[in-house]
Amino acid sequence: MNRPYTFINIATTADGKIDTFERKGAAISSIQDKNRVDELRAGADAVLVGGKTLLEENPRLTVKSEALREGRVRRGLPQNPIKVGIVTSADIHPDSDFLNIGPARTVIFTTNRTSMEQVYFLRERGVEVFIHESERVDLLLALDKLYELGARRVMVEGGGTLNFELLKLGLVDELMIYIAPMIFGGEQAPTLAAGLGFTRNDAIALKLENIEAQADGGVLLYYKLQATL
Repeated sequence: MNRPYTFINIATTADGKIDTFERKGAAISSIQDKNRVDELRAGADAVLVGGKTLLEENPRLTVKSEALREGRVRRGLPQNPIKVGIVTSADIHPDSDFLNIGPARTVIFTTNRTSMEQVYFLRERGVEVFIHESERVDLLLALDKLYELGARRVMVEGGGTLNFELLKLGLVDELMIYIAPMIFGGEQAPTLAAGLGFTRNDAIALKLENIEAQADGGVLLYYKLQATL
């Protein structure tokens, strides 16, 4: 199978949380970091999120800067990268920003737990829906399909369950972590990688490529993935 170069970009607090225990999409990134993320989106062929992020945080997944959108057009690209959702049951609200904010090619990978009525609705809205006849979306097949659709560089914006599954399957090439100077705490607050977790022997090894300190006191870490420790 072919697959795109895939990188995870995520913001965490100093104690490793990507949201508060309320799970309402709490702001973590600084203004400087938000601009960096916008540049990453502008440089990607597709932006990918998991089900909880898609259904609970109502992401737009578009490039905010007009200058960056114009830059894509000058390079012969659409204004925005492909918006991609990985969701077991694609119960996306008709008014969601994912469906309505664009223009952008929109793709959903889902399972037969999504009703055919919902599939028809999404397709009528111009969404390309790919149904996997399995309990969960097959991430290998999904990335292979994105490659087939022309995506060579895919940006993953969470959440923790999707991150974990991609890491577990060895489908991540690079990890960028903005660490904000704040602490959320909370045993139920989500972290960068959720799922079942790894044993120490199976831990995912990272190779530090670069560190950047930001003016707000945050730190940006760039890692490449390598063999298990």
